[in-house]
Amino acid sequence: MSDAPISRGFLGRRRPDAGSARIPPGQHLVTDFPILSAGPTPRVDLTRWAFALRKDGHDLARWTWSEFNALPQTDVTVDIHCVTTWSKLDTKWRGVSIDTLLAAAGLEAPPTGFAMMHCDGGYTTNVPLADMTGGKAMVAHTYDGKPLEPAHGGPARLLVPHLYFWKSAKWVRSIEFIETDQPGFWEQLGYNMYGDPWREQRYAGD
Repeated sequence: MSDAPISRGFLGRRRPDAGSARIPPGQHLVTDFPILSAGPTPRVDLTRWAFALRKDGHDLARWTWSEFNALPQTDVTVDIHCVTTWSKLDTKWRGVSIDTLLAAAGLEAPPTGFAMMHCDGGYTTNVPLADMTGGKAMVAHTYDGKPLEPAHGGPARLLVPHLYFWKSAKWVRSIEFIETDQPGFWEQLGYNMYGDPWREQRYAGD
């Protein structure tokens, strides 16, 4: 991924606060949905698409596209905040919550530690598992009532709205459970390991 073209917006720094109680420091509101990617948009054959939960190099569970869509679905309306300083309010998503995936995999208790997301195109990002369970995250396939467009991460992307949006990995294909935190793609390039927008954790050291 180091040679992948990087959208210019990822290199942005802070802008003035928008002054809204729903807008984290340094953010500004947008009404469109900016497209930022760390590489070309993959085109996915849904007949070959699969999503997996993995640990120690082995699948704990795997779902085809039809099996994934047959799981219980969740609808959420959330605000999202990009590290490049834009925020978008009241975005509407539908997908399968991480809690539902864990239950479908037969995991009686949520795993502890961290998760590494693996995506088409080689993108990765890390998130503590505590930030993915308890209704905090989902694998989303629908945005604003329509199938998620490829440019926005379709057919499915992770959605962790309380963290900066680079953590909501596009084109996600697996969640790997890991015991110790490890940096993903942007984290290796100097982005914060956690990415709390309310604490402006954009870069390492923030």
